[in-house]
Amino acid sequence: MTRAFVFPGQGSQSVGMGKELAESFSAAREVFEEVNDSLGQNLTQLMFEGPIEELTLTENAQPALMAVSLAVVRVLEKEGNMDLGTAAAFVGGHSLGEYSALTAAGALTISDAAKLLKARGLAMQQAVPVGVGAMAALLGLDIGPVEEVVAEAEKSAVDGEICVAANDNADGQVVLSGHKRAVEKAIEIAKEKGAKRGMLLPVSAPFHCPLMQPAADVMAEKLAEVTIAPPRVPLVANVTAAQVSDPDTIRKLLVDQVTGRVRWRESVLYMGEQGVEELVELGAGKILTGMVRRINREMTGTAVQSPADIEAFLATL
Repeated sequence: MTRAFVFPGQGSQSVGMGKELAESFSAAREVFEEVNDSLGQNLTQLMFEGPIEELTLTENAQPALMAVSLAVVRVLEKEGNMDLGTAAAFVGGHSLGEYSALTAAGALTISDAAKLLKARGLAMQQAVPVGVGAMAALLGLDIGPVEEVVAEAEKSAVDGEICVAANDNADGQVVLSGHKRAVEKAIEIAKEKGAKRGMLLPVSAPFHCPLMQPAADVMAEKLAEVTIAPPRVPLVANVTAAQVSDPDTIRKLLVDQVTGRVRWRESVLYMGEQGVEELVELGAGKILTGMVRRINREMTGTAVQSPADIEAFLATL
């Protein structure tokens, strides 16, 4: 079976994530220790014990989710002798999950990924004053009608306030981002156009929209200082929904991704067109697994996050 390994983004965090892995596998403990050391922070304690408010802070959630994903990868490699280069045709990740994907594929070191994600989280948090921006999930409208909603919302916006489609996650599941008033206006318009629900999300900043340009500038500087190797399998990039292996292109796309749309639905469709039959989500939660069937009914999704999941998945290789 042709597989792609995919890695979750923000929103998948929960207190206790990775604890069972650390208790069961030395390979997982090594990953967590490496992340703690590179950040000079006991992130593992925060992951295992909370509080959730602190774990959910963007600067903590991003490296923490990467750590859990990489712990799963290292356990599969060390306990199950899995070779990612032959086990997967592609890697992909939702937003910060791209860093996990690239690290799993050997393009980034765990230490560099942890530091980059800490910086990314801080920069995103600081790019827009709290309360100025917002994100909202629209359910029941596809990306085409949402583009019309966004255009209408921007027409009636004041002082050049913006609203964009930030995440095209699945059919009927699109996330908006921008100035709070413009996003709230877009929710009203979307409901008039038949959206089943429109709800503001509990996030600290309006990610994946032009308001994040200060964070993109920070990441351009940080990424320029880091070595990116060619990944062992191609990355399907968020902003292009196509495969990439060239390190310089990857570096540019990681900067573009801060302000650009996460084209997740298109990315999954692209992988299906390339012959991928199963998406294997490595890390915390099952959000990406839950989206698979909504995007491509012929593709299966498997979530691997616990020791039992790892054992069951290794038996299929």
